[in-house]
Amino acid sequence: MLLVDGIPQSYVDLDDPRHLEFEYVRRLGHLVDLAAPAGEPLRVLHLGAGGLTLARYVAATRPGSDQLAVESDAALVDLVRQRLPLAQRGRRAAGGRAGRVRVRVADARTVLEQAPPGSFDVVIADLFAGGRTPAHLTSVEFTAAMARALRPAGVCGANVGDGPPLTHARARAATACSVFRDACLIADAPVLRGRRFGNLVLAAAQEALPVPELTRRAAADPFPARVVHGEDLDRFIAGARPITDALAEPSPLPPPEAFVPAARPI
Repeated sequence: MLLVDGIPQSYVDLDDPRHLEFEYVRRLGHLVDLAAPAGEPLRVLHLGAGGLTLARYVAATRPGSDQLAVESDAALVDLVRQRLPLAQRGRRAAGGRAGRVRVRVADARTVLEQAPPGSFDVVIADLFAGGRTPAHLTSVEFTAAMARALRPAGVCGANVGDGPPLTHARARAATACSVFRDACLIADAPVLRGRRFGNLVLAAAQEALPVPELTRRAAADPFPARVVHGEDLDRFIAGARPITDALAEPSPLPPPEAFVPAARPI
């Protein structure tokens, strides 16, 4: 377990990179699994490297994938390299193509805006500083940069932290819908009902998302989740406006009781 400012950031199983402990990471894993046929290499951009949990998962499940992980905290990157070595580097796909995971210390938006159009099949945004997503990483302008970086059939997923009354999550969903043709939210029912603080996965794409399969997988998880899509999503975001750079604010600060470490931290 990697903790940052006392908040669980990543859980890594060095013996089994396919194991995804955190519920929201498992849901992002479902999105990656459905982004292309099983085993097919992907080009993935991870905005927020953390312990490289999802990058390890992609390397294990899709050998030959090219991945770039961006992290603004250089000390965190050094710690992860020392304590959680990336053993999956260099695995090859069936056709002999070698995969790689590159880690870059930089601001996520800067790297995203510099990426050539259509560079990635999947963009994952898991961006937190002190338990909050920085304001400039929540806006329409940031979301549009994610859309530009994706190939036409690509998908993006974002980890959104919020609690009652879910004002931030509604605005983030409205923001995604203003840029992408399709979007959905995946989260526990108590979080969606505004009963507690938690993580919501926001998925978006220019083509139709695999909502039926996402729904099936989310419902079958150890901690079942709901997928909010279509008219249900319209109702969820009713009245919310997309976030612009000019008006963006950091995501809400989680309450102290929101996260209880389940394993020994590094």
